[in-house]
Formats: sequence, C-alpha cells, structure tokens
Amino acid sequence: MLEFKIINDKLTWERFLLASDQVNFLQSWAWGEFHRSLGHKIFRLGIYQSFRLVGLVLLIKIIARRGVYFEVPGGPIINWKDKAIIGQVFAYLKKLGLEQKISFIRIRPNICFKPEFNLIKAPMHLHAENTWVLDLNQSEAEIMAKMRKTTRYLIKKAIKLGVKIIISNNEHDIDILAKLQQDTVNRHHFIPFSREYFLNQFKAFKVDNTIKIFKAIYQGRVLSIAMIIFYGPEAIYHYSASSDEARQIPASYLVQWEAIKLAKKQHCRRYNFWGIAPNDNSRHRFYGVTIFKKGFGGQRLNYCPAYDLVVRKNYWLIYLFESLRKIFRRL
Repeated sequence: MLEFKIINDKLTWERFLLASDQVNFLQSWAWGEFHRSLGHKIFRLGIYQSFRLVGLVLLIKIIARRGVYFEVPGGPIINWKDKAIIGQVFAYLKKLGLEQKISFIRIRPNICFKPEFNLIKAPMHLHAENTWVLDLNQSEAEIMAKMRKTTRYLIKKAIKLGVKIIISNNEHDIDILAKLQQDTVNRHHFIPFSREYFLNQFKAFKVDNTIKIFKAIYQGRVLSIAMIIFYGPEAIYHYSASSDEARQIPASYLVQWEAIKLAKKQHCRRYNFWGIAPNDNSRHRFYGVTIFKKGFGGQRLNYCPAYDLVVRKNYWLIYLFESLRKIFRRL
C-alpha cells in the first residue's frame, strides 16, 4: 500500500525530483511557489512505499469560470510502468478531488508515451507538448556547424552589426519583456501574459538563481528579450518578445546563441526551445517560430499530451465548452 503525505521540506522535494529521469521545471518547488503567488492553492504530495519516497505530485487548484480543477503539469512523477502504483495514485487523487469539490484532474506527465489508465484525452493542452531540443554534449563549433546555413549567417550578421547581449537577473527587465510582448501581440494576435505573471514567475525561480533574462541591445535599444529557465539537466527557452525593428536586425538569433553557450557553461545536457507546431503544416500558427527554432539544429521531442481524470459528472459540460473553444481559437 502507498502512503500519501504533504511535503513541506523543499530539500526533500527537490532532491527527489532532480534525481528522477522525469525531472522538469513544471513540477519544481519554484513552479509551486509561482502559482501560490498567483493565488492558487497548491498541494505538494509525496508518495511513500514502505516508508520510502517513490513519487511526487504537484497539484495546482485552478478556479476558472468554466469550472474548478487540478492541474498537474509535468507530472505526476511516478513509475509509469507499475500499474498497481498508477491505480493507487489516481484513486487517491480522485478522493482528494472530491474533497476539494473539483470536476477533473488534468495531467501532462513528463513522459513520451500514453499512460495506461482510464483517462480522457483533454480537449486543451497543458503547457508545451511538442518541443524542439538541442543536445549540448557537443562543442560550440559542432553545434554551429549543424545549424541551418541561414541561422549561422544571421548570428554572425547580428554580431557584425554590433548587437550586444546583456544577461540579467534584474526584475525591472520584466517591464521590457511585457512591453515588447505587446509589440509581438500586435503583429501575431495572441492573448498575452500579464506583467504580474512574468514577474511572479521570475521571482520564484530567482530565489535559486535558476532564471536569466537575455536582452539584445542595438544602438541603445532593446530589440529582443528572452526569459530562460535553467533547471536540472536542461535550459528552457520559456518566453520571449521582440520589437518591430527586430524584423530587420537579427537580434533574436544572437539571443539564442548566447543562451545556448551559457547553458553549456552551466553543464546543462540539453537546450529546450519549448513549444513548436505538431507537424510541418505551413498554416499552423506556430509554423514561423518552428522554422526559427529548428534552424539551430536538434530534434523533435513530443511529450505525452494532456489527459483528464474525471471526478464529477459536470466535467462533460466543461469538456464540450473547451472543445468548442479549441475550434473557435484554432488551437
């Protein structure tokens, strides 16, 4: 039998997570603190077997207009090959869900195969499912040589034009990120994140110095900016934005190259460019950014998509609403 306990000790949580082959920032202590700062209730569950810690689940309680539910991004961190463990974990989570009056539990495990359990494929995604990753176990020269020819050229062009990269951990740079994001929204028409969202996330990871902001400056102006998380074996290109002027000056290419080089110096094993289009459809809204990311070399990494564990019958109304919204938004 498994035993479930709330973990309040950061060291216990992080030590287990960082040793797991499913390690990812979405189940980190900092990600939980970030959501707590947004007003979400969180549960950090430790899963014990014979008094030994064998799994973790960070649950985030989301209260939305369409319903109340748990998010488990990048988790649970469990042995997905052991059906007995899986069954006990989901039985406990459903019991907790009933106590918390939620409708469903949405998971997106950090695995690349479908969980063997009675789950419903979620109508909406939960963080990036299709990503692009670069192996950092090679020299800078090897990485550069494997890039698309155009990407190499644009990195060198940015350097020749005098673009400078500033690496910062100053939270005041969040204002620049938020402003340039609005410029990007005006060009590409998507729903932006709030300044508070960026700032609270930055503060949560800054505690352990696992986040950096990269600014590309040209003639005194910031043309491109990126927020990179350094967690466990990888660096994650999580958010970015650029000005209209950056369309003429290839500053974003140099931002990526400097981030890749820093990730290597910090002994990361891979650089995760994060979300890309699920296929090569030129009509997909992520097609342009996918071409950009692929230009640096690497390979596709498709995570298990989001699945829902039904807790209450009203889930099906939420399922219908989200399915229609997905069609309307062309997600």
